[in-house]
Amino acid sequence: MAMKPSNNIWIRRQQCPCGDWKCYIQYEGDDLGSVSSQHVKSETTPSSSSSEAVFTPYVGQIFKTDDDAFEYYSNFARKNGFSIRKARSTESQNLGIYRRDFVCYRSGFNQPRKKANVEHPRERKSVRCGCDAKLYLTKEIVDGVMQWYVSQFSNVHNHELLEDDQVRLLPAYRKIQEVDQERILLLSKAGFPVNRIVKVLELEKGVQPGQLPFIEKDVRNFVRTCKKTVQENDALLNEKRENDMLELLEACKAMTGRDPDFVYDYTIDENEKVENIAWSFGDSIRAYTIFGDVVAFDTSYRSVTYGLLLGVWFGIDNHGKAIFLGCVLLQDESSHSFAWALQAFMRFMRGRHPQTVLTDIDSGLRDAIARELPNTKHVLCIWHILSKISSWFSLPLGSQYENFKTEFDMLSQLESVEDFEHQWNILVARFGLVSDKHIALLYSYRASWTFSYIRSYFLARTLTAEFSLSLESFLKRILNGQTCLQVFFEQVSIAANLENQTREGMQYMHVKTGMPLEEHARNILTPYAFNVLQHEIVLSVQYATTEMANGSYLVRHYKKLEGECLVIWMPDDEQIHCSCKEFEHSGILCRHSLRVLVVKNYFQLPEKYFLLRWRVESSLVSVDDQNAQISSDDCAQAFHSLTASLLTESLISKDRFNYVHNELTSLLEHVRNMPVIDEYAANAAANNISES
Repeated sequence: MAMKPSNNIWIRRQQCPCGDWKCYIQYEGDDLGSVSSQHVKSETTPSSSSSEAVFTPYVGQIFKTDDDAFEYYSNFARKNGFSIRKARSTESQNLGIYRRDFVCYRSGFNQPRKKANVEHPRERKSVRCGCDAKLYLTKEIVDGVMQWYVSQFSNVHNHELLEDDQVRLLPAYRKIQEVDQERILLLSKAGFPVNRIVKVLELEKGVQPGQLPFIEKDVRNFVRTCKKTVQENDALLNEKRENDMLELLEACKAMTGRDPDFVYDYTIDENEKVENIAWSFGDSIRAYTIFGDVVAFDTSYRSVTYGLLLGVWFGIDNHGKAIFLGCVLLQDESSHSFAWALQAFMRFMRGRHPQTVLTDIDSGLRDAIARELPNTKHVLCIWHILSKISSWFSLPLGSQYENFKTEFDMLSQLESVEDFEHQWNILVARFGLVSDKHIALLYSYRASWTFSYIRSYFLARTLTAEFSLSLESFLKRILNGQTCLQVFFEQVSIAANLENQTREGMQYMHVKTGMPLEEHARNILTPYAFNVLQHEIVLSVQYATTEMANGSYLVRHYKKLEGECLVIWMPDDEQIHCSCKEFEHSGILCRHSLRVLVVKNYFQLPEKYFLLRWRVESSLVSVDDQNAQISSDDCAQAFHSLTASLLTESLISKDRFNYVHNELTSLLEHVRNMPVIDEYAANAAANNISES
């Protein structure tokens, strides 16, 4: 698996956070990893045609290329118990190569070799026995189009053909897939001998001994070749990495001329070479002043070519989207390197520490955060944890894994610490995981990832699936290309530019309850934040309140006897606190608090419960102005009036109803397929209504 020094390839980190080199993480459905590794997979993944029916070749059969013919004949050979090889080719000055001969792997006879001058030379028995099975191709040009046709074919063998479980072991069909290559190299680096590597792979794949698609000899040759290739490429890669890092440094210096607020920092090693480098843009620094309360530090990817670890700082804006805050490239994953990255980021952000930082599981990063950000809450992203569950438990649990995963998901969302501790012990005992090292690892970090422990931490809705998808979308834009570091830097700067970020989703929300406090909130919050609050307002009407002696309230769903919340209301300074901790967690009031405020005859929410980070005025990208909102109101009123009349008329008879139903269904489908017009569509629609 020779590395290509001309490209820089990014893949997910696969070392397990348990710290054991013998263990690694294999991500499911990893698009980025699959895209960045196409150069390897294209060599090892069988063609789709190999799974199709392959009929016996015949004289006169036409192929577009000789490679197509070889693949076809190879598939035919495998299904019939032998393999093939390329024999001679014939070339002319006008046509180039115009004949190709493909033969059975046992065709011909080996020529006797000169014996080495040793006392007991090794005698190797040849597999060649003069088999005459063959397929000869000839090139021709028909109507100006080049093609190849089968000029001779014979399927007569003078040896026994192999069964399917034997033919797969012929050298032509023994392939080590990319994921197995990575695992073999990892185990080899950990000191495993080849025979033990094979046994580990058999156990992990759940196959019987000898049933891998390759043999021990292939593994030994692969390890030997990789070591030789690495040695040959070390000097070239080191030189390429040094040049790329210098070019990246020059790109950072040039960016200061285009963006006066752009900042960067770097370290050098004992050889005066660039070691670590970090940077951030002026837009990112300004965004941090508003949205720097919660940051996510993603360290999921590293460069295969240079071994550099990529760290990207993200925030979440008032539209629920991931915003770029900073980037760092580190030579290693040590606590010292992470500490420098944190220090550089804090210098960029003028010393303002976030309230909460979200990361993946990493002991070195955890220690660095504890030292450099002692007053910042450290939370582990739940989606990072869930992405590792399959790799950790699917093999040891087997058919029980799906049940385990379902119970684990429910466990992670429990609201009570006592309930979590109790259910955790039951889960571990039920699935026999008392001595499992990954269960022990998760439990040791429980205060940083389970909802029952982190519910009072401010996370601004960064644990939602929407934010995770937004973050992954940004990473895809900057990592899909196999590029040098300078081009990678340009990709980051383009993706991070706020002018290139489009607004998505609804820019206008209709009221659903008619409550004055809903109308008031719609004018202050972004559509994203208002949608979240509106959902809580709608659900609040399903809750009953019981006033306690001390002025607090018990709020309970009208159908549920359990799960009540205690809401404390302090009228003097208009403070409200709920035991569910939703406002402390997301910055948006919960249904329980809203229910109490309605009971207290509030028509507007107190200003303190409209956090600046969720307000329209804090938007980094402009949103529709007040005129557009008024126009939208006019549109809504006109449509409501029209649909009310249409409903009344259609209910007069069944024929009318069927006609209206069919026409509206067709109209709705037509509207959905129409292209989206610019943001002034609402104004234009309102004008049309007023003119008519």
